[in-house]
Amino acid sequence: MWFKQLSFYPINLQNLPDAATVADKLAEAAFAPVQGLEWFSEGFAAPQAFSPELVFPADFTWGVALKKEEKVLPAAVIRDVLDEKVVQIQNAEGRSVGRKEKQELKEQITDDLLPRAFTRSSRSLAVCDTRHGFLLINNASANRAENLLTRLREALGGLEARLPNTRQSPGSLMTEWLLQGACADGFELDSDCELKGQGDVVPTVKVSKQDLTAEEVVQHVKNGKTVTQLGLVWRDQLAFILTQDFTLKRIQYLDVLQEEAESHGDDAASLAFASQVLMAESIGTMLTELVDCLGGWQE
Repeated sequence: MWFKQLSFYPINLQNLPDAATVADKLAEAAFAPVQGLEWFSEGFAAPQAFSPELVFPADFTWGVALKKEEKVLPAAVIRDVLDEKVVQIQNAEGRSVGRKEKQELKEQITDDLLPRAFTRSSRSLAVCDTRHGFLLINNASANRAENLLTRLREALGGLEARLPNTRQSPGSLMTEWLLQGACADGFELDSDCELKGQGDVVPTVKVSKQDLTAEEVVQHVKNGKTVTQLGLVWRDQLAFILTQDFTLKRIQYLDVLQEEAESHGDDAASLAFASQVLMAESIGTMLTELVDCLGGWQE
């Protein structure tokens, strides 16, 4: 379970239930396939394919998965059936079909087709890191991450988690680091960044696979642009893109972590256990150091 993108929430460990309690609670909110006239169904499912358990505990972490199944009913299909129905009425009854009647026909057609529609499913994964105090969600989309957090709160009867809010904003720190040509502590500049200016039409500059200390790159900051995304490497373990919204994208786990995970065994359960622990430990430690660079949490 190596997350490739990340939203995270600091959590209050004092009131956090243990993995066994979480499993009992999630069983009451387990996923059930979408039925009949339902458009979608959402609930908790097993995070690991080799086990039916709704919670996957590993050392100081536990992992969960929120599954969503939704009906796929293309608007073009409904429109074609509606057009055919309208023509039939016009030919049989010799009259035109008004807007209100068309809407009623459309709703009827939708209800008729929905039980036979195709379904598609998706899963959102999360790992609770009880050592560093973070809920890690494998999604950089704010809406999807918030949805998983909301469903987890509902299932557990509450979860004290908050948005990450530091004394200095990530955008301000990233701009400083790019202007200085160096980072603090265990962080190093990688080779990608995005900068934005100001104004009604916001100018955007994207830099990829380049030396970020080059004058042509730094000049954008000197001209008033701020960094909104910055490629970083942390302690030769992680490479990622940090965003101004405090999400991580394009996370890469460097060889040292991959090799350590494989050393714990090559069966599915052993690999899942090791990767979840190593991922949480590396990301949790990195986030803690990054928060320190940002002046700590905003009270």
